[in-house]
Amino acid sequence: MGYQQYGISPQLVERIKLKMKNPAVKERIKNMINGISKQELQDTAVVRRLVRNASAVLSEKLTGAQEDQIVKFVIAQKIDPSNTFHLIRLWGMFR
Repeated sequence: MGYQQYGISPQLVERIKLKMKNPAVKERIKNMINGISKQELQDTAVVRRLVRNASAVLSEKLTGAQEDQIVKFVIAQKIDPSNTFHLIRLWGMFR
């Protein structure tokens, strides 16, 4: 799987997926990323802020190394939130 190449543990991903099933948490995360652009998702500072905010909402304590791995992963995906294919591909990665 793609995220494992960045050193992101499957256990962390599974914990986050489980927490995202909580409707209140899911809404807070959706509101956080609503309106974000492709350009912003290529900006290290913006992505790092999103990762830190999301980890706080999810009550996940990330180490500096984990945070860096997630930031590098997100930037490497070149996600375009307005491109449905990109979103489907991401969904497939974390099903």
